[in-house]
Amino acid sequence: MSGGQKVLVAIDLSDESGEIIERARSIAGDGDLHLVHVQEPMDTVYMGVVPFGPVFPGVDEAEDKLRDELRKRLDHWATRFSVAAGQAHLRYGTPASEIKALADEIDCDLIVIGTHGQKGVQLLLGSTANSVLHGACHDVLAVRVGAKGDD
Repeated sequence: MSGGQKVLVAIDLSDESGEIIERARSIAGDGDLHLVHVQEPMDTVYMGVVPFGPVFPGVDEAEDKLRDELRKRLDHWATRFSVAAGQAHLRYGTPASEIKALADEIDCDLIVIGTHGQKGVQLLLGSTANSVLHGACHDVLAVRVGAKGDD
């Protein structure tokens, strides 16, 4: 893939996000770089336990506060890597679904996502990266992070 691409970078806002964004920037060249972080609903963990309404009182307020903090952290990464205004996306829902949906919306050429230094089949199984890889209509690059010197 040559420079000048539209690249969507899915990040978890950890310190390793910089490594993933750098890899994506090198691929995008002078093209568009989009960042995305997906906030998962707090009550997803309890799905089925409480069929209707929030799991506990105050969940909506807690999610709003979390969303504000996540937005600040996402904006930090966007500023640090000179990502254009409006190209740092904070989504809400299931990470893999939201990443694939945004990739379709912006018609990206490539999705870049980090994966941790597991080995063999465990490299992607059960992860958001695996879920994005399967069913995405776009090329996906899984960047191995946090594994330097583990081999």
